[in-house]
Amino acid sequence: MAAVVLAVVLAVAGCAGPPPQGSTACAKRPTPQGISAGTTPTLPPPLPRSNASALRVGVAYDIGGRGDGSFSDTAAAGLDRAAAQLGLVRADTRELAAATGEGDAAAAARLDQLVADGYNPVIAVGSTYASAVRAAATAHPAVKFAIVDDDSVVLPNVTPLVFAEEQSSFLVGAAAALKTTACHVGFVGGARTPGVQKFEAGYVQGAKYVAPDITVDVAYVSPADDRSGFNDPEKARSLAKDQYDRGADIVYGAAGASGKGVFQAAQAAGRRAIGVDADQYLAPGYAPFRPVIMTSALKRIDTAVYDYINAVAAGDLSTIPLRFDLGDGGVGYATSGGMIDDIQPYLVAYATGIVNGTIKVATTPTS
Repeated sequence: MAAVVLAVVLAVAGCAGPPPQGSTACAKRPTPQGISAGTTPTLPPPLPRSNASALRVGVAYDIGGRGDGSFSDTAAAGLDRAAAQLGLVRADTRELAAATGEGDAAAAARLDQLVADGYNPVIAVGSTYASAVRAAATAHPAVKFAIVDDDSVVLPNVTPLVFAEEQSSFLVGAAAALKTTACHVGFVGGARTPGVQKFEAGYVQGAKYVAPDITVDVAYVSPADDRSGFNDPEKARSLAKDQYDRGADIVYGAAGASGKGVFQAAQAAGRRAIGVDADQYLAPGYAPFRPVIMTSALKRIDTAVYDYINAVAAGDLSTIPLRFDLGDGGVGYATSGGMIDDIQPYLVAYATGIVNGTIKVATTPTS
């Protein structure tokens, strides 16, 4: 996706004017020092396609599964791409989803069932599968496993598919700062876990890098030990409403299914919001909120799932990066709806700064 975004940027870079300035108290730095608007980073060429027709691929999703409009849907898109481009036979795939309120035992049983039914590799989508993957991979050492969003399982037959979410969050934070006219934006996270705090850290840093005097409100739906924060749209709506009421004109929701509540609050307030993981502007379940979805921070789980299946088919897992980031197209931002067309040359300059190391993005909040 990064390459697609950069291609679009090149088409508009020559005609875009300066970004909105807002109040004089919110002076903005359109581009990083020494990097011109529209400058694009160099990305590596795509890997050769392997033949995956002999594979039987099992996928275990978190709650919601395919059709959730965000996290699981993005993983499903990677499976679909492998079927379209690598010869993966759809009849040789199986997708299962978690149930609300289930524990580790149910997750482990789901993985064991996929193994028993002959699926190899098995891809677990979400960090909630960490304990289950550890148990299943230990019990079935000949089966290859991958887990999305977790790198705590260190076993020879487990491949972590993890991301530099802070980098895409930096870019949507920069977008928020470039577009705000209130010098005031917000962030609503799901559970206050280290993983979600990476989104917060990048967003706040990106916003303040562009506009040092900007106000960034931060709130979480639930504490770290309570995952209900990812499935409580009403609480997220209330938190986002409070931020809009206090003057924010753009709020970033990094809260899973709770993010719908952020869009509801934006719609009611006549303000804008930022989605997460997938291009939520295009998600069918979010169609009523398209007028308020300014952009989305992309975590390219589809790229990771596709690349993993491609690597398994090739018999070479060394091609999987330690962390998918901007440099390999593993994270990015969405352009659907045209609301950030005017600032894309500036965003791609910031992306260049991150890729070439001029900008170091934090993974933990500063306060």
